[in-house]
Amino acid sequence: MFTGIVEELGIVAAVTEHAAAAELAIGCSAVLEDVRHGASIAVNGVCLTVTSFTPAGEVDPRTGTRVFTADVMLETLRRSALGGLATGDRVNLERPVRLADRLGGHLVQGHVDGVGTIVDRAPDEHWEVVRIALPAGLDRYLVEKGSITVDGVSLTVVDVTPPASDGSPGGGEPATFTVSLIPTTLADTTLGSRQVGATVNLEVDVVAKYVEKLAAPALGQLAAGRGAGPGRLPGVVGRLEPAPPFPVPPAGPVVLEGKGAGR
Repeated sequence: MFTGIVEELGIVAAVTEHAAAAELAIGCSAVLEDVRHGASIAVNGVCLTVTSFTPAGEVDPRTGTRVFTADVMLETLRRSALGGLATGDRVNLERPVRLADRLGGHLVQGHVDGVGTIVDRAPDEHWEVVRIALPAGLDRYLVEKGSITVDGVSLTVVDVTPPASDGSPGGGEPATFTVSLIPTTLADTTLGSRQVGATVNLEVDVVAKYVEKLAAPALGQLAAGRGAGPGRLPGVVGRLEPAPPFPVPPAGPVVLEGKGAGR
């Protein structure tokens, strides 16, 4: 589990392609301070397992830093933008959160839900507003001022624009959302250099997905008109009876035992 607060920018030292997988070698320093074999590191928001690393006190000549390697399976290549990485690319890196750490961003699993595309960047004096197109179906998990992870960076959703259909199957404009990037985010993450047309990894708030999963049976029954009625969510909590009113003492003298009477 991560929080979407990038610890450092790494550099891709090598990409080794296999038949249905790939191996990434990434140069970095901070995230390897307490690394061990099998540890997890988020790379552009994708949770990867460390398979090897440069020992402490040594450096890799390709980057002049320590390097770790991680395998990227076919499912990850299909669901994320990691397949487009090349030697020399910068990547956002974060170690898993510890229970004693501050939750600076939001709960991030490192399990990418889809790949978005940057469609607009509007720079201002102190920030930059970026609009990103969503894969079909993901917009239902986004809410204004909610959280989303973009290439491993925890960001606040400014607004969400629903998809616009032109009447043809699969036609029209995709749903989009905007985020505002402060100078620190622009300088300390890859989002400062990602241009229009670039693809980014997206992970929606996992809480929204769990709520949808748990509520789906009840909402389906309500939509079908089975068991619908005041205070009823069939199949989830049964009938919700109103709470009894708080008891109000009767008007008149109030007797306090052992203390005499009063009003």
